[in-house]
Parts: sequence; C-alpha cells; structure tokens
Amino acid sequence: MPHDPAGGHPRPVRVAVVFGGRSSEHGVSCLTAADVIRALDPERYDVVPVGVTREGRWVLESDDPHRFAICDGRLPEVDPGGATVALRPPDEGGLVVHEPGSVPRALGQVDVVLPLLHGPWGEDGTLQGMLELAGVRYVGAGVLASAIGMDKEFMKVAFAAAGLPQLPYVVVRPRRWDIERDGVRRQVAALGWPVFVKPARAGSSFGISRVEGSDGLDRAVERAREHDPKVLVEAAVLGGRELECGVLAAPGGGPPETSVVGEIRLDPEAGHTFYDFEAKYVDGTAGLQIPADVPADVAGRVRAGAVTAFEAISAEGLARVDFFGLPDGRVVVNEINTMPGFTPSSMFPRLWDATGLDYPSLVDRLLRLALARGTGLR
Repeated sequence: MPHDPAGGHPRPVRVAVVFGGRSSEHGVSCLTAADVIRALDPERYDVVPVGVTREGRWVLESDDPHRFAICDGRLPEVDPGGATVALRPPDEGGLVVHEPGSVPRALGQVDVVLPLLHGPWGEDGTLQGMLELAGVRYVGAGVLASAIGMDKEFMKVAFAAAGLPQLPYVVVRPRRWDIERDGVRRQVAALGWPVFVKPARAGSSFGISRVEGSDGLDRAVERAREHDPKVLVEAAVLGGRELECGVLAAPGGGPPETSVVGEIRLDPEAGHTFYDFEAKYVDGTAGLQIPADVPADVAGRVRAGAVTAFEAISAEGLARVDFFGLPDGRVVVNEINTMPGFTPSSMFPRLWDATGLDYPSLVDRLLRLALARGTGLR
C-alpha cells in the first residue's frame, strides 16, 4: 500500500476509474464501471470515478454504482453536467477538479488508473499514450498493443506473423469503397457466402451484419461505416462454435496464464443469427457454457493459441481471445480484446471465476499488476 507522506502510514490505493468515452461502446463502459466500483474494497482502494462524456470531456462522476444501470432497454451515460476533471503528472497535483465559478481544487495523486473505456478513443492506445506522458500507472495493455488489438486489420497481420490460423477476409478502406466498389464486391464474393461485415475498430458487435448474398453487401458496408470508415469483411463459419479464453499476465513476469475455455451458445428461438449486441446486453438470450464441452485437445489448442495471440501483440495485464471451432476439428483465432466486457455476467470474469479467481479478486489482481509495472519503455 502507498504511504501517506505526512505520517508515513499506509493509505488506501487511490484508483481513478475512467469510463464512458466517445465511442459507440460508451454505455457498455458505464455498465462495466458500476460493477468494478462495487467490487473494490473501500478499505484498500480509494476510488475516484471519472466519466468521459460522449464529447470527450472528463468529469467527476458519482460513485454510486446503481446510477449506471440499463433502464427501459437504454444503456447508462456519463452526466455531461459534472465538474471538469484534469489529470496532471503526480508531481503537479494529480487529479484537479474545475467547477464553474470556483477555484480549481486538487484531489491529489492518483496511484493507478483503471481505464474501462471500450472502443476507439480509449481502448485503442490514445488514453494509454496520455497516461504514459503523464507518468501514471494504469491497468492493461500499453499503447502499441492497445492500438493493434483495436484495429482488426493489423491484429490479423500480427496473428498471421505469429502463425495463428485465421479465416479469409477482405479489408475495405474508404478510398477503395468510394472508387473501386465493383472490385471490392468481387473480392468479397470470392470469400463465399455468407460473410460477416464489421467496423474495423469497434466492439460489442456494434455495426456488424451477417450477409447471405451480394444483394445485402452494400447496405451492410454502409452500416459498418456508420461506426468506422474502415470495414472488415470476413468469411463465416458454417456449423462452427464460438470459443473464448481469458488471459492474465503473471505476477513477476512469468508466462501468461489462461482460464478455462468457454463457449457462446445462442438460443435458436430468439431470432439471433450471431452473437449481436441485443443477445449480449439486452434480451439475455445468449448462453455461456463454462467450461465449454470440447475435447481436451481442442481446449489445449485454444489456451495455447490465446497465449500466442496475447504475446503476438505484446499485450499486458489482461485480454480475452476469441476463436472459432470448425466442424473438422480445426481451431482458428477470431480476435483479441485488450479490455473485455467486465460486468460479472460478462464472459471474461465468468471464465476466471470458473478457473478459481472470483470477481473482486480478479479486479484486485489487475490493479496489483499495474502498480508493479512502471510507465515508459519496457
């Protein structure tokens, strides 16, 4: 525990929980923050909740986790009317609050930031870069790993370099879609139908469409482009299984550790053709089978592949790695998420709970890993 400079006695670790953000995953981030705040032991951690509005302003938020809940099917949001918060280097006062009409006041040094933002402008290396510049420790992947993990195109390049098997895909950049659309259509058709059309840098299944034939491609690309001008089109797995594995960095720099393998199972009566946003967060029709009912050799390949993916992008702290189990027994990697969904019902915490690490202990471990890691090059 850090020491109080006035008296030398241990004091609670000051944690700035940063959530919300400018991406389409703003509301999901708020849900995550509520559960994390609820799990932190107040005798060990002094929590400062910092919300990032949809416009990008940092505000001092409520520490009442009940404020951030789904209401009438709508996700929660950061209050844009809160007092503005600025983060300064530790020797310049740490967090500073600016309230209209009053003198700025310092909240004091922050020992570690827990960045719970999902998607661009938070999970993609931008926030991590700012924290590095400020000399503040933080949970999770660094600048490069966060950026690669967020961009599905370059994630796949890193996975290929590491020898991980993947499904065929096509990258649709803005210029190509604008002036070479027929060429893009031909490339996509060569993948075979159906395909999945995804924003290249988004999560929580926002903007994803399953396309059964050429007639639906243009509409799906335009839908994805509402979230990201760069789009990824990937061959679909027919009869495959969605398998996931959690990864944690080991204390002391040892090999990364993996959770048991889980499987996403959709209710065939719910009308979802894939694990979309509604199935994840709204209607609760997605089932998570943990551990997955797969042969031991398949589980072993998933866990080994998860470590390879984690190290391929130089991830730190935590990640969830998603795979497809093919009908012929092969396993291919889908993607890595460097700040996965973190509500108690999310796959990542449930995987670790089944492995023997409960939710509060998982959060505590991540904070301890971050406190033991310096900022700067490493």
